Amino acid sequence: MSLIHEVFAKAKNENRAALIGYLPAGFPTAAGAVECITAMVEGGVDIVEIGLPYSDPVMDGPTIQAAVDIALAGGTKISTVLDTVRQVSALGVPTLVMSYWNPIERFGVEKFAADFKSVGGAGVITADLTPEEAGSWITATDSQDVDRVFLVALSSTDARIAKVADITSGFVYAGAVMGVTGARSSVSDQVRGLVERTKAHTDLPVAVGLGVSTPEQAHEIAQYADGVIVGSAFVNAINAGGADAARELAKSLASGLARV
Repeated sequence: MSLIHEVFAKAKNENRAALIGYLPAGFPTAAGAVECITAMVEGGVDIVEIGLPYSDPVMDGPTIQAAVDIALAGGTKISTVLDTVRQVSALGVPTLVMSYWNPIERFGVEKFAADFKSVGGAGVITADLTPEEAGSWITATDSQDVDRVFLVALSSTDARIAKVADITSGFVYAGAVMGVTGARSSVSDQVRGLVERTKAHTDLPVAVGLGVSTPEQAHEIAQYADGVIVGSAFVNAINAGGADAARELAKSLASGLARV
């Protein structure tokens, strides 16, 4: 059982969903990202997603785009991302990188998997990699015992969900909205159906993201999903109040994860 699966199993035993927090490496600075992620973990984040800043983040909304721009302007590179993974994984939490495929491919697929594993990384979310193009990535991650996370969407057919689930090894990332990321005031009522359809094809955990920002939303999702993913809301909190605000948001979100 991988570290990711252990955390999901622990949350299930505690009758709650796992809280997954996202932040780009290098935001607000390289050291600041580690400080803020540490605060998020102290507040109750179970699994960390570290964003790999990319110049063409087509899935990301304005909040994440602005954070990524700050990270890139500050000189964030893949080496920065890997060093962030090294420091965060030392906290004892499963640490993932969320990346578009182009930076990994340009860096070298096998080299990225090996370097990521060497700094304690647990899994990688490839936001725009399709099953049809994932052969080299499957081989590289299998060789390094790195978990793969792929995405399903509200528009995914059952056949597509089955294909995605078949090559996923960590957890399945279920997108709660159509379109780009960003905190929203409500979560689509179609999300439960997407999670149920996904669970029909896999025993892996299913986590819901893209839009979650409040403990009420987290509580709603926790009733049917294994994990709740929060990104833009953490960026907004950090913009408003730094690491302390990130810690308080994590505490607030964690309070809503119980299944009742």
